Amino acid sequence: MKSVLDALLKRFIYFGSLTVTYSDGTQRYYPGEKPGRKSAIRILSSAAERALALKPALAFGEEYMNGTVVPDGCSLEDVMWTLMPNIERGGLLSEDISGKLRYVSRVLRPLNSLKRSRTNVAHHYDLNGSLYELFLDKDRQYSCAYFEHDDMPLDDAQIAKKRHIAAKLKLDHAGLEVLDIGCGWGGMALTLARDYGVKVTGITLSVEQLQVARQRAKEEGLEGLVSFELLDYRTLNRQFDRIVSVGMFEHVGVRQYESFFNHIKRLLRPEGVAVIHSIGRMDGPGMTNPWITKYIFPGGYSPALSETLAALEQTGLWLTDCEVWRLHYAKTLAHWRVRFETNKDKVRALYDERFVRMFELYLLASELAFRIQGHMNFQLQITRDIEAVPLTRDYMFVAEQAQRAKDEA
Repeated sequence: MKSVLDALLKRFIYFGSLTVTYSDGTQRYYPGEKPGRKSAIRILSSAAERALALKPALAFGEEYMNGTVVPDGCSLEDVMWTLMPNIERGGLLSEDISGKLRYVSRVLRPLNSLKRSRTNVAHHYDLNGSLYELFLDKDRQYSCAYFEHDDMPLDDAQIAKKRHIAAKLKLDHAGLEVLDIGCGWGGMALTLARDYGVKVTGITLSVEQLQVARQRAKEEGLEGLVSFELLDYRTLNRQFDRIVSVGMFEHVGVRQYESFFNHIKRLLRPEGVAVIHSIGRMDGPGMTNPWITKYIFPGGYSPALSETLAALEQTGLWLTDCEVWRLHYAKTLAHWRVRFETNKDKVRALYDERFVRMFELYLLASELAFRIQGHMNFQLQITRDIEAVPLTRDYMFVAEQAQRAKDEA
């Protein structure tokens, strides 16, 4: 398979250059036609060469995890800066074919049933809780931060994210009832209750996150304002004044977008406001990398605005505001990578070297997806009533500035 892989790489490398040392010791240099990062890898087995030739999108991650594909005289970051611009361009025939099949099959996959959704969530979010403490901010915000200026520390940027979302929720009086769908470790719910005096119900499908969130509410004395439940939003049968969902829509599944928004409509009071924050893509519908699907986020998919809004339009809901964040998640992931690298020995002690390799590749590839491959974040403000929010966005800025002053006091 070395000859097959050699032919594929000759076609594949268009930006930068890649030097490959094969398992038999022979070395090949693949110069691109356009400028880009120079890097090199060493392949340590013929089985790895075969896998890379047949299923490169899956095999590169697996062979890196196994230690059978390694950077050679450079860093993993150098290698990924070479590979990802070329992946974005296309050019591997085997991957072109399998990619088209994955794209078509994404709408044929089984629906994210209640059982499947819980299993998918557990795969990633029920990992040892100590892992996330090693690279997230102190509030455990496992989603895109909001950098109001370039040198903003991660913890401050995550506070700014919550403040920005709260302003869009129009929390203009205490006692409002808020639903947090996919509440994580409780940071958003606790912040809304503590800083805005609203009553929050946070729901999650992660047992690990639920336990932490409940403990945090107890420690902060917010049990009277915040409750956390192990629930799927599809099983709720009450209405709320406000709904917030951060980093959950990516797990809904393409076939269920319209159903998701219909549930938002059902759960939202007539004059209510919902804010949905999601990873997206700027270049239209696509597909999830098979390695990410298998090892990181089963059932996950970053939607294009076109397919998201097409579903929303069928529900009778109003889209009252839409904002696109471009490089905020790239900056967030860069912070996470530095922290992960600093604590790599502690991660290795929790799991093993293979897990460390998997997670560092995941964080790096995710960052470069935002820098190179058109990923972004979007926030949708949604209402049932055309008059639920003011005619202009000024109220958002006023509320955000007022809370910023309190946070910085």
